[in-house]
This record gives sequence, C-alpha cells and structure tokens, in this order.
Amino acid sequence: MDDDLSLTGIPLKNFPQRQYLQFILIGSLNALINLGFLNILLFFWPTTNETKLIIFNTVAYLLSMVNSYIWNSRVAFRHHSHKDLHEKIIFFIQAGVILIISNSAFLGGIHFLASFRLSVWLIQNISKVFSMVIPSIASYFSMKYFVFRRVKTV
Repeated sequence: MDDDLSLTGIPLKNFPQRQYLQFILIGSLNALINLGFLNILLFFWPTTNETKLIIFNTVAYLLSMVNSYIWNSRVAFRHHSHKDLHEKIIFFIQAGVILIISNSAFLGGIHFLASFRLSVWLIQNISKVFSMVIPSIASYFSMKYFVFRRVKTV
C-alpha cells in the first residue's frame, strides 16, 4: 500500500492525524464485525442468559480482534509492526484485558437498561455499542504504546 493513501484512497501524506484516522476506519469495520456477529448469534440463539451473552460477546469480540490485528499491523501501524510472535502475544494480551472491560460494560449496560421499557434486542444492542466505545479508545493507546511501539535504534 502506498504511504500516501489511507484505506479510502484519500491522500493523507501531510495529514497529522493520519494514523488515528486509519485506526478509526479499521475500528469501524471491527465494530460492524463485532456487532454484526453478535446479532447473528442472537438471531439464531436468542437469550437473556448472562453466561450465553458473555460467550456470544466474547466470540464476536475475538473475531473483530483478529480482523483488528490484521488491518492495524498492515495499515495504521505498519511502520512499527514486526508481525512476529512477540507482537502477536502482546496484542492478544491487551485484547484480553480489553475483553474484560468490554464484557463488564456489556453486562452493566444490560442491567442498567433493563429498568427501561425497551425490547430485549434494543437493550442488547445499545449495551453492545456502549461496550465498544471505551474499549476502542483503550485499544488505540495500548496498540500505539505497547503492541506497535516504535523501537529506538542505536
């Protein structure tokens, strides 16, 4: 991929927030995968059981994290990515920590919204979106400063 192009093909060579914009575009794709797969699971196996909801949320999240690593290592953080085993281990450790935050926010949102007169589907989807916002911000900083950090050369 040319250094002057983003995922959209828009020239961004002199755009100061280029990496963040690329991360946002990739994150949007991840959100579609995450939310979409959760809804597919809930369509075929509707449930309000918290254990099943955590399993469904975890599966959807893991699919989006695999996608995230592939695209972020090749686009947003490509100049700092080594694509080696160590990097992948660090990536999935940070993804695991963020998964805990995501699952907590997901269940917390469901419990909070349960007192409102909303459909179960709407409660689950609002909670899912809520559970993706804070973890996405944390994910950007953990990838930037831990997973794909610049290695100083001597």
